Amino acid sequence: MAARHAFVALLALTASLLLPESGQKWWVTGLSGGSDHLPLGESHFLKTSLVRRKLIGISPSSQLQQVMLWDFFAFVFSFLTEVPYPQVLLFSHSSTFSLRKKKSLKALRVSDKIFSHILQNPVGSRVFHVTAYGADSSGKTDSTDALMKAIADAFQAADAHVLMQGIPDLGGSEIHLDGGVYLISRPLRFPSSGGGNLLVSPLPLLTVHGGSLRASDDFPADGYLIELQPSSSSYAFEDITFKDLMLDANYRGGGMSIVNSLRTTIDNCYVSHFMSDGILVKGGHETYIHNSFLGQHITAGGDPGEKSFSGTGINLMSNDNAVTDVVIFSAQTGILISGQANIITGVHCYNKATGWGGTGIYVQSPGLSQTRIVDCYLDYTGIVAEDPVQLHISNSFFLGNAFVLLKSIAGVVNGLNIVDNMFSGDGKALDIVQLDQSKTAFTSIDQVVIDRNNVRGMNLRSTTAKGTAYGNGTNTWTVDFSSVLLFPDLIRHVQYTLYTPGVFPNHALRNVSRNSVTVGADTPVSASVFVSVDQNTLPIAS
Repeated sequence: MAARHAFVALLALTASLLLPESGQKWWVTGLSGGSDHLPLGESHFLKTSLVRRKLIGISPSSQLQQVMLWDFFAFVFSFLTEVPYPQVLLFSHSSTFSLRKKKSLKALRVSDKIFSHILQNPVGSRVFHVTAYGADSSGKTDSTDALMKAIADAFQAADAHVLMQGIPDLGGSEIHLDGGVYLISRPLRFPSSGGGNLLVSPLPLLTVHGGSLRASDDFPADGYLIELQPSSSSYAFEDITFKDLMLDANYRGGGMSIVNSLRTTIDNCYVSHFMSDGILVKGGHETYIHNSFLGQHITAGGDPGEKSFSGTGINLMSNDNAVTDVVIFSAQTGILISGQANIITGVHCYNKATGWGGTGIYVQSPGLSQTRIVDCYLDYTGIVAEDPVQLHISNSFFLGNAFVLLKSIAGVVNGLNIVDNMFSGDGKALDIVQLDQSKTAFTSIDQVVIDRNNVRGMNLRSTTAKGTAYGNGTNTWTVDFSSVLLFPDLIRHVQYTLYTPGVFPNHALRNVSRNSVTVGADTPVSASVFVSVDQNTLPIAS
């Protein structure tokens, strides 16, 4: 750091000897520490945490030549110190001088704009600042065209390399929102020609701010604020990252549409006021959504309008995706899953209570779910799964009578685990796992394990159970498991033990029906019978 400071001081001293004094004031500094960028009029002033450098005068009449000279000094500084060229900045302070000739003033304004663009988008840089394209960061005027120009330029930064076949490598290009709020009147659709290795972020070069996209009142109701949508069914986008964004759909459409894309990352985003989907993922593979918040209405629960919530927070019509550490606080459905091999972890859904018709997580992939839901918090809203096949739900917390509903479409449930969860209710005797067999009964049931869940204020349901019956001077013992076993009239495995302190009788399993087990003996005795049952077909040991 000391060496860098020395180079900066030497650079400033050299410049002060070469450039003439005048009323035009300039700061020059190397930004290797924190800084604040303060706009003043048409030009800029830089206040840095480093030692302030010597004020150096520049004659307005030779403005363009001096800018070029300063640009040369910046390049030399960057080369010697390895500080990235865009971080070696020069800003003018035009509040202390006056010009007599309009021509000189015009030249100064033109050079200032040119230099500002060079500073934000230097030649060869792959960082694209939307404000340099004329985007209005106040959100007062439409910035759609400016944002689209920045996106188009970012996709022109491709080099000779490719990611997946046909997807150009954009070399880590970055689109920065510069901490602004931008009004858009139509979707920001990324070029259908595609590309990869791109970051869309509100983090400008010098400071860290949030960034927002807000739909205008005439935004198309069937559109999304951001759309990755190739022109064909083949993959066109790979390794696109959306980070630290707020998307306000203004009750006009959706937040983000990711179609036929590979390895997309959505990180620390806030999506609100959507009418369709907060985030739609359709086709493609491996979209990772994490550390984000989604809600149709901005609320913290107990909203008087909760009954009318609509839309879907996250719609996964795709395979191999991950949703991690996400909160969905208002929507008809929190997460809708119709693809396979997806994992949901650390998600908190309080989007719309089940009592109002809401669903926290809806697994709508009957016949082949292949979904894992782990370490989630279902807050007054539960999970619905249609014909679940290979579905795993574990280590989750269900509050406020939230439960798991298995919905029969073709009567199939296979490879289902609902284990090690906590259920808490208000004593209304709701079952923690329920069956919807209104369309057809479940008839193909195999490898279903619902066990080791703990319950408070709700009814336990399981596919395994244990019970005891005691009889004094009797020859039959019956244990009824109908209040615990999930599937009606289904016991596929029974194991029992008969204990008596007296004469030991001959005994046998006499009846298994209606989820009850009866054991009989050939003579009346005082005995206890311990019974374990399972609704699964257990493998036969060889």
